[in-house]
This record gives sequence, structure tokens and C-alpha cells, in this order.
Amino acid sequence: MVDPLLAELAELDEARLLVHGSDADLASVVLRILRKDRLGEITLGYLPADPASRIARLWGLPTELGAALRVARGDGPVGVPLLRDDVGGVLLGHGLISPVKGSAYCDDTHVLKGAATRLEVSPDPAGGEGLVVRVRRRGLFGRRTIVQPGRALQLACEPATVLRDGVPHARLMEKWTWYRHTADLRLVRSG
Repeated sequence: MVDPLLAELAELDEARLLVHGSDADLASVVLRILRKDRLGEITLGYLPADPASRIARLWGLPTELGAALRVARGDGPVGVPLLRDDVGGVLLGHGLISPVKGSAYCDDTHVLKGAATRLEVSPDPAGGEGLVVRVRRRGLFGRRTIVQPGRALQLACEPATVLRDGVPHARLMEKWTWYRHTADLRLVRSG
């Protein structure tokens, strides 16, 4: 369904594609653009259908359709870190593994050894290295959260469900990696 649009956009010098749907819909379109090797050519405008969109919240995008359309068609800043994983997927807003028991590194920093209630990953809204990892634990004295920015997260764990932008991976995983792609996603944001 996206391929005919991508073919039409190939004719234009500055292609812009507006996506109206869920965070998972936008991730599907981005994955197709990536697989067609058109990431550097196509600018995306996102019109979230869900007011609770994590991608909209992360990048400061409006969720009301009229305002989202103005931003998506405007001249706001373009470019956000694009995260990939080792099974061929992308992460645009929020990755979650919960609960998790294992060992995880964010670059050279050991962020998890043992059990945690949640391990969350998102693109870094400040740009930085590319991603932010949050490891949440519950202990005797309350909750504790480790926040670590970096370029990549590597996890080895007991079988766990991985959610990418709200969609569970097809099977339980014992290893997972998220890392910053070499090129940014051309996503229009508010100025």
C-alpha cells in the first residue's frame, strides 16, 4: 500500500509523506521507507490518531488533527534519531520489556544485572547519542530508576516479550539490541 506512494514521491525533488494513524502505523511506514532505501529522500509529517501517542509526546507534536496538519505541512525542524533492532525493526517512540531478568549494557555502562519491573527505550529527544534507556526496579525502599543515554542497548535475558511502539514482537526473546541508525528520520516537528 505504501509502495505506490513511494514510487510517486520518487518523481518529486522534495518529497513529503503525511501519515495519519497510530504510532505502529507510522513505524510500519518508516520501516518500508528504510527497506526501500529512501530514508534520506522522504520527509514525514505525522498526524497521530491517538491523543496518547508516545511519538507525539516525545517530539512535541500536536494530537489535534488540524494543529498536527499545520505542523506536518510546515517548515519546522526536521530530523530525529531513528532506532533499529537486531531483528529488522524500527523504534520511533517507546520500546518496553516488562518484566525482565537478565543483563543489559547501554554502550559500556552495565544498566541491568538481575531483575527489573521494566526496561524502557526511546529515541533521545535531546539528540545526544541517539537513545535513552530507563531501568525501573522495585525494592524495599521504593522504586528506583536508572536513566542512561547512549548509542546502543544490548540485553540478554530470560524469555521476555518485547513491545515496539505498542506492538509485541511475534515471539519471546532471550536477546535484544536497539541501536541508533546511521541516518536520522526526516520527521517534521514544531518549531
